[in-house]
Amino acid sequence: MTTTTDRDLLAALTEPLLTPPDSTSAKWGQSLAKGAPGITLLHITRATTGAGDWQTAHAWIAACLRQPVLSTPGTGLFFGAPAVAHVLRQAATGPRSFERQITALDATVDRMTEQRLATAHQRITRLDRPIFAEYDLVYGMTGLGVTLRARGDSHLLRDVLTYLVRLTEPLRDLPGWWTDIAPSGTPSPHYPAGHGNLGLAHGITGPLALLALTWTDGIRVPGHREAIGRITHWLDAWQQDSGTGPWWPEAVTPAEERAGRSLQKGPLRPSWCYGTPGIAHAQHLAALATSDHHRRQLAEHALLACLTDPQQLTQLTDNTLCHGSAGTRLLAHRFAARTTDAGTAARLHEAVDAIALLADLPAEAGLLEGAAGTALALHTLTPGQPATRWDSCLLLT
Repeated sequence: MTTTTDRDLLAALTEPLLTPPDSTSAKWGQSLAKGAPGITLLHITRATTGAGDWQTAHAWIAACLRQPVLSTPGTGLFFGAPAVAHVLRQAATGPRSFERQITALDATVDRMTEQRLATAHQRITRLDRPIFAEYDLVYGMTGLGVTLRARGDSHLLRDVLTYLVRLTEPLRDLPGWWTDIAPSGTPSPHYPAGHGNLGLAHGITGPLALLALTWTDGIRVPGHREAIGRITHWLDAWQQDSGTGPWWPEAVTPAEERAGRSLQKGPLRPSWCYGTPGIAHAQHLAALATSDHHRRQLAEHALLACLTDPQQLTQLTDNTLCHGSAGTRLLAHRFAARTTDAGTAARLHEAVDAIALLADLPAEAGLLEGAAGTALALHTLTPGQPATRWDSCLLLT
């Protein structure tokens, strides 16, 4: 149940975001993570559910469209044409369809996807390692797959899934998603031979979640289920068990891969982007997709243990969506709605309500680390809200 504190915080977060600026740069106006699209998503969701008005939402949409929409390198689900397409598709259920703009954006996303698929397949054929921006949710093919999935079944979505299947195949004695860079996304002397990333935002659990969601949708390609199996088998190899319950490291180094043992001492911050909640969520999607009863129970146990462990919860130091309490609560809420075990769902809802909110407001305004994301999570957690799918960009729906 949403508390008075939740309602007060929701109002305090939303009020400063009602009026869009008179002018916006392309960088800010097209960043779902940090800029206008994330704030626009808040107002679209509020208007859709009757908590806000479409006039405000449309004013923010205009702010997103003031500059030519970008499709340059670096664009992806969270920036440029795919980000704006995601927002407009959420708005299309309102009084304006935005059909012309969505059609143009879809064509741009299609061209981007075809080009990036060709480049990715060439890279695999050369036996080179990928970077995050090739395959992850925020910048890469998983994010473009999310954009395509919102339009339904298509040959291009199936092409993305076929690429993800190929990504899971071993490459030079390491998993195909192994990258030569550090978890920061840049080369580092601390990761001289790269790492295998387990996070939902930048690691292999993002592709796993998309593969599971599309399998459940009935959109399937050759090798699809085998790819899900390869990823979950690797996650099984890195599952850690302690008195607090199952958990997984954020990343695996080559030395750890060779030794078959993680040097991470215990679970880190329980967040959407990295850590046990995101990994358990992706495994739960995979378990439901493939009717894997044991994995479903494992994922549910892991998330419940995480959310009831005071030591892990003390590592939540802000209310943000990406790596704070808002994202963890929202993920658990969606997880609880999806589970087929009523007792587990009830315990998860209790755990969500018990997670303390901090008094400090996010310093930024955007979606992932700002006020708009926290407000969206709290709005979605409010009892009686009509269902929306704004958080498909987080692989939660």
